[in-house]
Amino acid sequence: MAAKIVAVCISKNKGERKTPVEQVELRKEHGIVGDAHAGDWHRQVSLLAKESIDKMRALGLDVDNGDFAENLTTEGIDLPGLPIGTRLQLGECLLEVTQIGKECHTRCAIYYQAGDCVMPKEGIFARVLTGGTVQAGESIFQVRSGKL
Repeated sequence: MAAKIVAVCISKNKGERKTPVEQVELRKEHGIVGDAHAGDWHRQVSLLAKESIDKMRALGLDVDNGDFAENLTTEGIDLPGLPIGTRLQLGECLLEVTQIGKECHTRCAIYYQAGDCVMPKEGIFARVLTGGTVQAGESIFQVRSGKL
């Protein structure tokens, strides 16, 4: 199966679930226009695999795209297995992986419901090298691997 984007999601505020939208605009060295996590830092765009969300569904949670505050929900690519520095082509956009997983300083609602959360271990973050628009159905191509 070819890797692809299954949903694009944004939120106005940090610390809340993101809402799926038809398409997003990625701005170079900024992130997704209109998203609370955009800015001049290394975590401009967050990605989480549908396969990770499915793990939480298997635990009995009613979760969907954007519920883990990810911007891009993917399918068919091993996100946490990508080395830092990997470049991903999404249509006209180019992202560079900057971080795998994250530390959760406070436990989210998902953690309390399931006793676990996939975003800290399986979510990844990237910065935007080339901007453009991205929508669900867009193919993902690994352009090059990062530092090992």
